[in-house]
Amino acid sequence: MTTPSGRVAIYPGSFDPLTSGHVDIIERGARIFDSIIVAILANVEKTPLFSEQERVEIIKDVFQHQPNVKVETFNGLLVDYAQQKQAHVLVRGLRAVSDFEYEFQMALMNRHLAPGLETVFMMPAEQYTYISSRLIKEVFTLGGEISGLVPPLVEQKLQAKQKAKKR
Repeated sequence: MTTPSGRVAIYPGSFDPLTSGHVDIIERGARIFDSIIVAILANVEKTPLFSEQERVEIIKDVFQHQPNVKVETFNGLLVDYAQQKQAHVLVRGLRAVSDFEYEFQMALMNRHLAPGLETVFMMPAEQYTYISSRLIKEVFTLGGEISGLVPPLVEQKLQAKQKAKKR
């Protein structure tokens, strides 16, 4: 890997939808690193609620006033993408102890594949530790309140999708 011009970190995930926990980690990561790339994994095995392009646009809109937050999609190995972007750090969120085992295994595999690539674990603010994209989708679909758990733009987009589905 060549030396990047700044400290570039990658925060990978599906972000379907973007939650307030994601926003918290991205904002804090943007203060620590010169640049943070929110990397949306193109996962053909899942049927997302929002398309890749919709997720890119939502995240770009939410972070439009933070020029060091970039949003891209990628497929393939994360370590290859990190090398392409000259990033030396992966940011991963840990909500609970139950996340740790999987994330630990992934961090060790990534280190095996790319020894110069470090993983930094960040915990979201306490009020977001129980939030997951899957849970947000489930609560919203069943008519539950999600205000404050996702950015207002995400809530608007979810409501628009729900209205379009009813037509």
